[in-house]
Amino acid sequence: MIDRNTVQQIIDTADVVDVVSDFVTLRRRGANWVGLCPFHNDRTPSFYVSRNKQIYKCFSCGEAGSAVGFVMKHEQMSYPDALKYLAAKYHIEIKERELTDEERTEQTERESMLILNEWACRWMEEQLWDTQDGQEIGLSYFRDRGFTDATIRKFRLGYCPEDRTALYKAAIGQGYNRELLFKLGLCKDDQQGGGYDFYRGRVMFPIFNVAGKVIAFGGRTLKKDDHAKYFNSPDSIIYDKSSSTMYGLFQAKRAIAKQGKAFIVEGYADVISMHQAGFENVIASSGTALTDGHIHLLHRFTENVTELFDGDAAGIRAAMKGIDKLLSHGLNIKVLLLPDGDDPDSYSRKHSSSEIQHYIDEHESDFIQFKTRILLDGVANDPIKQSQAIGEVVRSIAVIPNEITRSVYAKECSRLFGVSEQMLLREIKKQIDTNKEEAYKQHEREERRRAAQEAASEPHDTPQPPQPDQAQSPHPVQQAPDLSQPTLSATYREERIVIRLIIKYGMCYLCDTEYDDGIRPTTVVEHIYNELSIDNIAFSDPTFAQIFDIALHELEAFYSALARMEQETAVRNREKCEREISEIDPVGKSVDIIENEEKRIRSKYNLLNVDEVNDFRQLYLERLLCSHANDRVREMSSRLATDRYQLSKIHTLYTHVASEFDRLANLVPAALNNWKNAIIGQRIEQVKQQLKQGNTTVNAATLLQDLQELYRVRTELAKLIGDRVVNP
Repeated sequence: MIDRNTVQQIIDTADVVDVVSDFVTLRRRGANWVGLCPFHNDRTPSFYVSRNKQIYKCFSCGEAGSAVGFVMKHEQMSYPDALKYLAAKYHIEIKERELTDEERTEQTERESMLILNEWACRWMEEQLWDTQDGQEIGLSYFRDRGFTDATIRKFRLGYCPEDRTALYKAAIGQGYNRELLFKLGLCKDDQQGGGYDFYRGRVMFPIFNVAGKVIAFGGRTLKKDDHAKYFNSPDSIIYDKSSSTMYGLFQAKRAIAKQGKAFIVEGYADVISMHQAGFENVIASSGTALTDGHIHLLHRFTENVTELFDGDAAGIRAAMKGIDKLLSHGLNIKVLLLPDGDDPDSYSRKHSSSEIQHYIDEHESDFIQFKTRILLDGVANDPIKQSQAIGEVVRSIAVIPNEITRSVYAKECSRLFGVSEQMLLREIKKQIDTNKEEAYKQHEREERRRAAQEAASEPHDTPQPPQPDQAQSPHPVQQAPDLSQPTLSATYREERIVIRLIIKYGMCYLCDTEYDDGIRPTTVVEHIYNELSIDNIAFSDPTFAQIFDIALHELEAFYSALARMEQETAVRNREKCEREISEIDPVGKSVDIIENEEKRIRSKYNLLNVDEVNDFRQLYLERLLCSHANDRVREMSSRLATDRYQLSKIHTLYTHVASEFDRLANLVPAALNNWKNAIIGQRIEQVKQQLKQGNTTVNAATLLQDLQELYRVRTELAKLIGDRVVNP
């Protein structure tokens, strides 16, 4: 495991704008950078990156995190692998320590699956190159297909022996988990405590994610009587065939980015043969129809796509079916039909690179020309079919998001069909309105479904987590009698507000507090700890409780880091201050003027010291939590730490606008009082229910007495909150 100091160095060094820009095109907007979100089908920029806070947030799909979290999510990496990726990017030396037994058991299923798939890929490669059956069956098949040894190694092709349990026994012998073998689809359970190989007797095509990790396999049979030509890995937490990747993208991504264009083919062999022919910007949808996930993944690398299809009727139907989906994502689409009887694999093996390029240049067709030619074929004398053809083309143009592009295509369509351009534009407008209405209805259905799912998954009557241990805080406080009773999930909203303040401002100075050894400055998290300890309250949400616990344990390290930072800042700014003072030109200036300039400069650097310390305090805990190893802590912290909107400079040019940071002295007590008020209200309802049921073992007079005390406390809290409360 990477040691703590190295982790902190990586987190401090990695710039989130720099990291995200490697994968997403970002544009400056005010204090932030924005771009298309890489985690959902984003058509308008909703992905914001903050260099000041070192976090990103999509305000459409909700994904958020730090540079570490982005690499984990985008590249499908584990936490340690993401840290190593960033360390390599910024040339930071990795210092590691041995994992404890507990840490080994905490390795995630995702990491284990990736490790097992990598081992299986290497094992299948060894079977292909180093065994007699592999060479005579698997290797000879690949060579017969025209694949060179260099190409076979480039795509890491392999062979799974005919032996029914060869891979299973080898994996178990290496200590791999049999359940993971079944989940990954490498083996099947024989229902007798063992397993057998799923891909036996097949040549293997490993499938990689964008980062080059093996996430799945495709296996082709070599038997003519086999019922299934290809077996593919099932969906898992590391592989989703509809969105996780496209075959060959790992090998093609640099060529796609360099050439600004991608060719899409259908199968594994098509990709490999085209790469071998010199066309390395070729990828495949692996035999499935293009999905929104595939297109969104591709859109990260290029906007220009050419689909290659067989020249037969099936190829033409496939070309027609996928065009609208590509267009709707703002891609520039061209279509290339190969000669009848050829697919990209066979055609690239028959022709040289220059011949293939010449054919592409001569036959690559714009989608309007292609679709018009296909739809009008044989309907020249049939007005009804001509009208239907125009309607089909109009529907395709209407899904294009860019208005200028739509206008250009409408003009071209008008010329090809011989109809009025204005009439086509009106029809396109009608179709756009129809599409918007359908999209709105679909959105409403999804929102209702999501709301129902969230309501069903909302925890009820969650038991109170363990109370905070006083040993966790450097400032012990006196415990008071428990007035809260169990803190249940009904207070989630109030807890969320408090934990958000901890994440964003936990290490900021809040007030001076009197302790046994005197009055000392207190941070936000310390003040909250003291208040919750006095009333014996704890977070009911487990993730909130864990975040709070991490913040408390981090106090000692924070104060040490703060002392170092204050010293370094003071020395650095003092040197700048003295240098600026020494550069004052005394010529023609009186002593008073020079002294005033010196005072102004010293005041400027004193304020700069304060600002830098405040920034350090504000960002310390936020950056730590948003880059934490625990997935739930990292994701929750990232969501709560981000703000979409910031006041522009014009709003603060002539007047001071108080920020949240400026108002912490009011916000923190108010949030705590609201939480306490919610707990009291919940407890009142519980006591009322007990009185109403009448079968409680507690004396009714005692319950009434408790109820009156709760009403009194609620009235006192209402005075602090500013609410008006009417008690019975």
